[in-house]
Amino acid sequence: MAQKIESEKLFVMDVFTRWYRIPEYQRPYVWETDQVVELLDDIYQANQSNPDSQYFLGSMVLKKSSKIEGSMKFTEYDLLDGQQRLTTLFLITSVIRDLTPADNESRIKICKDAVYQMAIPDDNKPERLRIVFDIRNKVRDFVLTYIKPYKSTMQSTELKRMAEDKDEDISIRNMSNAILTIHAYFSNGRSIDEFFKFLRSNVLMIYVAAEELEDAFHLFTVMNNRGVKLRNSDILKVENLAKITDDTTRTEYAKMWEGIEEYFAEDFDNFLSHLRTILVKQKAGYNLLKEFEENIYAPRDYNKSTKEYVSKPALLTKGKGTFDYIKTYFNHYQSLLVNDNFNVSKCFDIANQVTLMMKGFEADYWIAPALRYYDKYKTQDILEFLTKLELKFSADWITSLSPTNRVENVNLIIKEIESSSDTKALLASTVFDFNKDDLARVLTGSIYGRKFAKYILLKIDMSYLGNTTKLNPPELISIEHILPQTPELSSQWCTDFSDDDREKWTNRLGNLIFLSRRKNTAQSNYEYSKKRDKYFKGNIELFSNSVRIMKDYPTWELKDLKKNHEEMLVRTLGFYGIKLTDEQLKDALQ
Repeated sequence: MAQKIESEKLFVMDVFTRWYRIPEYQRPYVWETDQVVELLDDIYQANQSNPDSQYFLGSMVLKKSSKIEGSMKFTEYDLLDGQQRLTTLFLITSVIRDLTPADNESRIKICKDAVYQMAIPDDNKPERLRIVFDIRNKVRDFVLTYIKPYKSTMQSTELKRMAEDKDEDISIRNMSNAILTIHAYFSNGRSIDEFFKFLRSNVLMIYVAAEELEDAFHLFTVMNNRGVKLRNSDILKVENLAKITDDTTRTEYAKMWEGIEEYFAEDFDNFLSHLRTILVKQKAGYNLLKEFEENIYAPRDYNKSTKEYVSKPALLTKGKGTFDYIKTYFNHYQSLLVNDNFNVSKCFDIANQVTLMMKGFEADYWIAPALRYYDKYKTQDILEFLTKLELKFSADWITSLSPTNRVENVNLIIKEIESSSDTKALLASTVFDFNKDDLARVLTGSIYGRKFAKYILLKIDMSYLGNTTKLNPPELISIEHILPQTPELSSQWCTDFSDDDREKWTNRLGNLIFLSRRKNTAQSNYEYSKKRDKYFKGNIELFSNSVRIMKDYPTWELKDLKKNHEEMLVRTLGFYGIKLTDEQLKDALQ
């Protein structure tokens, strides 16, 4: 690297003689009870095992800066990695300060100085907290109220309220919980005297620091630290922030990124994967970070004749280009997949189509072509496109195409979107074709237990619901048999259906309905009339097709099952543009 890299090992007593800042672009404090207790246990047990040993806690990656406040000059370190551990040590020190008896003035002063330093002009020491939290104004206020003042960590009622408030800022919620956890840890007789002495004198950290931000960010990406495991998106974020030279702009992009990351939570990497698919239009061969580095920022082709790699133009630039691209597609995601789009067609047909795909499909890589279409054509013929995409995606799934083939077909759709001149040409493309014969064969037979069964029933349900009402399926959905799988031999079921009939018809489309509850094996075997009144009633009202069946069929004999199967099968195949001949339909009902 161009600049000198500073590296040193520090005991905790020396760590808290320096000044740190957690920048605006950093992640929140995310350690929960298990991680805090694990850190406390590791230090406590290391001391119990060998009080003279040194215990390595981990590493910090820092960006070193010279600061001037008034006439005082001092060095400040931006914390790029290691903030979870350092913040937890900061909290441990503040709790030990407040738990120390008043007559132990020496330890109380040590803790106070480790948390907050009064100004000493003669020593060039400013008045300030050891760690300045720039990630949120609310977090700074929390530190000033519940950490900085002596005895401030004893406010257990308020801390408990914030720790349990799911709407509270995530850093404040987790810091509150950490403070309560540390108090509880030392409330069961563990010796603070032994622990604190070992923590200060025997626990050490290694830090590496660079003066240039880009160098510091590079260190961040290559360090393998103990703590919260870095996600691909974490590294991608810092590498792009390193390309933004203006502090204000960097902060704005960092907050934008954090907002999108909080929205998607654990699915954020998945969202970035959709954007990778849109750009690369090939099945991923590496992890997300390597895909961006090698196939987006610096793509190249291998020349077989010269046996050399040839660089290609970047699909996206680091820094502003990447942040703007992510923001654009996040807005597309909200507009297309979250908003109801009622203003487009004055009904809920678009919203219901999206809900069907979101709730019914087991995989979500259909999202990439949906977003790319919206980016190019906005809402023009959007319902027709989503329907075409849904039918193609589901048909490939139902007919058991391999995952690789299904991904390739999605990428072909993205390529067709980009090369198309208008929506009419796109919607007429053969990329949406599928094997209708295979699809009809699968749907005619037994489908219970197949992963696509829920999707098919949901699609049928949507068709009966119409587009003036929002499709809003409950989180808990069970697929139930009307004719039971294992009826009692003495039941009316076994009189109305032969063994062959039950084997052939039990798991077919016409015998299946949705329930908004968990299955109950005993009630499932009730006779039909009792089953309708005691089991189905009150548990099917959210599903239009289930309601229809219960309304139209006061009895459930073989003729009823066949009639319902015919209606559901013909309707389902009709979605896919499949019309059976009279002979084919007759065979389907055998």
